[in-house]
Amino acid sequence: MAHSYFHASITAKKWGGVPEDYQAIHDWFDGSKAILADMRHRALRHHAEGIFMAEQVFGVTMTNSAGRTVPVRLIGEQHVLDDLGHIPSFADWARAIEPARWMVRVSPHAPSTPSVSPTGLLPIAA
Repeated sequence: MAHSYFHASITAKKWGGVPEDYQAIHDWFDGSKAILADMRHRALRHHAEGIFMAEQVFGVTMTNSAGRTVPVRLIGEQHVLDDLGHIPSFADWARAIEPARWMVRVSPHAPSTPSVSPTGLLPIAA
């Protein structure tokens, strides 16, 4: 979905109220576009843990302008489902990251220079 306003409009149709009731939550999910303006921004919050983080930021529920109490988790789930079609874990995103040499910090006192393992998951001695 191109803009968080459209997410907010869908939420308002589903739960009542007006898009502005939900705008802050959807803006938070898409706030990572400020640091990476393509679909990779979603790795920061578009996953199961990100949905639970939204509850910590906005509370477990919110009350819309129609007086209806809506679980924030359901709003987050809808946002991620609309964008990805499923709710991945953060591990799903992490597995998609291609390891690079700069990601492995080497102590100047290390006995050898590490390299990335064949799986790309653990540093190994060269």
